[in-house]
Amino acid sequence: MTPLPPPTPPTPEDLVRDHTVYSCVMGSRAFGLATDGSDTDRRGVFLAPTALQWRFAKPPTHVEGPAEEQFSWELERFCELALRANPNILECLHSPLVEHVDDTGRELLSLRRAFLSRQAHQTFVRYAVAQRKKLDADVRRHGAPRWKHAMHLLRLVTSCRDLLRTGELVLDVGDARERLLAVKRGEVPWPEVEAWMARLAAEADDAAARSPLPAEPDRRAVEDFLFRTRRASALRALETLQAGPYDEVVERVVRGGGGPVR
Repeated sequence: MTPLPPPTPPTPEDLVRDHTVYSCVMGSRAFGLATDGSDTDRRGVFLAPTALQWRFAKPPTHVEGPAEEQFSWELERFCELALRANPNILECLHSPLVEHVDDTGRELLSLRRAFLSRQAHQTFVRYAVAQRKKLDADVRRHGAPRWKHAMHLLRLVTSCRDLLRTGELVLDVGDARERLLAVKRGEVPWPEVEAWMARLAAEADDAAARSPLPAEPDRRAVEDFLFRTRRASALRALETLQAGPYDEVVERVVRGGGGPVR
């Protein structure tokens, strides 16, 4: 029997629309800092079907859109970045505003602690230092920083300090909302903001030395999850294909966990 030709690869927009496993709202709305004019930033994770990985042209690692202020990562890329303690990715995993989650997404969320480690100290601080340099450049050129960016930098370093202290990543700023919004409006003098940043950075450094977080993330647990997810996707694809002369071999490899066939 002649096997069916492979299906036409989905577009990036199709991957987001049809294969998203988790999506949430980020930005000011997730941080408890939204005002009347705040945008709604959406972030998500999609699972590209395993069969697409077998082509020379691989599926995209990320997709911007299709909606405005929307950005999504392919699951493997998302996990890689989360294991590196990328601040944006870790915060995405902990958003209190979840818009969509399926079974794969729920398993991803159940692994949130596997991604957390003391590495967050270095990655958050490295990001904060880069942002601080931009603020200092604005002060030199214009006499004032971009106050919205200053507010978010304060929020980020506070989040880092509290994560290192407690082992929990909490996005909502809680009682700090009004003071942070005052910074955004330019109502807090820059020297006072600088002192606040310096104090938070020192507190984060101190917390890193006695943090309850492990030194490294649980890479094995995340890798096992990714393997099982890819395998399940491959099995679903096999069930929809007409059997061809090589399909039995492929199925034995997939169902057997990837071992050699003899």
